[in-house]
Amino acid sequence: MPSKQSTGVPTPRPAANPSLRAARRAELDRRAVLKAGAGMAAAGGLGLFGPSALPIVGRRPAAAQGEALTFWQFYAPDGTVASQAQWFEDTVNGWNEQNETQIELVYVPNNDYMDGTRLPTAFASGEGPDLFIISPGDFLRYYNGGVLADLTPYLDQEARDDFFPDVLATRMVDDKVFGLPMEVEPMAMYYGRQAWEEAGLTDSDIPQTWEQLLAVAEQLTTDQRFGVLFETSPGYYQNFTWYPFMWMGGAEIQTDATTSGMREQGAIDALKFWQDAVNTGVAPRTVLGGGAWDAVPNLTTGYTAIQNVGIWAISALAEGAPDFEYGVFKLPVPEGGEYTTDLGGWAFVANSQGKDPEAAAQFIVWALGSMSEDSVQRGVDWCTKAKSDIAPRKSVQDSITEQGLFTGPLQQFAEEIFPGGRAEPRVTPEIYKSISDAIQATMLGGTDPAQAAEQAATEIEAFLAGYDGAPNL
Repeated sequence: MPSKQSTGVPTPRPAANPSLRAARRAELDRRAVLKAGAGMAAAGGLGLFGPSALPIVGRRPAAAQGEALTFWQFYAPDGTVASQAQWFEDTVNGWNEQNETQIELVYVPNNDYMDGTRLPTAFASGEGPDLFIISPGDFLRYYNGGVLADLTPYLDQEARDDFFPDVLATRMVDDKVFGLPMEVEPMAMYYGRQAWEEAGLTDSDIPQTWEQLLAVAEQLTTDQRFGVLFETSPGYYQNFTWYPFMWMGGAEIQTDATTSGMREQGAIDALKFWQDAVNTGVAPRTVLGGGAWDAVPNLTTGYTAIQNVGIWAISALAEGAPDFEYGVFKLPVPEGGEYTTDLGGWAFVANSQGKDPEAAAQFIVWALGSMSEDSVQRGVDWCTKAKSDIAPRKSVQDSITEQGLFTGPLQQFAEEIFPGGRAEPRVTPEIYKSISDAIQATMLGGTDPAQAAEQAATEIEAFLAGYDGAPNL
């Protein structure tokens, strides 16, 4: 490389290093694949490409003096929920007041973040943020791509043991921690009490089975209102909300390292259940607002009487429709099935190729993984004031209980809905896509559920046959 004061006279080039030349060629090949993958993601609207298409594309230069680390998420600044934006701003300001390395919040709208192309495209071009948040469903894309920093050296054993094991497991590989969860978010069914009463329903009509749910939804359906709502848009969120129905029927994404369980009857029945809801007219083909995760525009406007949504809807309804009266009940089960729900939630992660991965990792542990009183209270505030969530740490949940902060629907979630839940699975983008295609084909495309399930299983097994990344969980 010429010096800054080059004389313009060419310097003799050293003999080519075969290893370096191969590495450079591989990097160029990876960049080409990344660009192509990002292009396909933009065309498909899913933000998807395989883990092999998200490799390290070169470490970014160390942070210049005064250059802040960027933290991408969909809460702040200027997020749609003021209390959540304030929590993020307070957290970052608390760090910035105590540390020379500063952090800057970068807001990305929720839909663009969850199922758009902005985040994967940024990494594809080597310009990924220094800090960001991911769900378990998208963990392997970034872990297999080599862009998640190991947080283990900064996390003491007491703090690590403070996290509920199942919650932390989907953020770990080879006993190393690559992300710290900020919350646990079980799924349930919400219903509008006015619609319920207008249909002549009482508490005794709370559905316990899938068959009962469809029957109650039919009673609630009018010319102006659907009876029940499930997510209809393809994305990680739709998969996340569908998994419990598959599990309750006894099926799994994988039965072993190379075999898919998608062709099992439980998966077929879960696909048919959502298909039946749409085909009978009790569930819509499209949703309002940001999606089926967005309770206020769908439930409070009367667009639907029942909505499949998570614990976060409690705080969303309190802020966006404080006078709306609603109830909550557990996910119904298939005949002979066993209740479960999906325990989702986002985690802070650091970019191993960012400007200062060490400082980024230290920030995450300081914010979410310290045994200090401030860190514990920060978790309490997120789960009870900024948002409505189950805590991912024992100390935080104990403090919530001691302070008597879980009442009403939150208490119902903690006592009735959360127990028996399972951590959101982590899968590669390829496996996610096969399942997503099956849901879309059956729910909205009219494909026979058994045929769609078989297609998904075949695709997943073909992928698993050559997969050598971190295990799907």
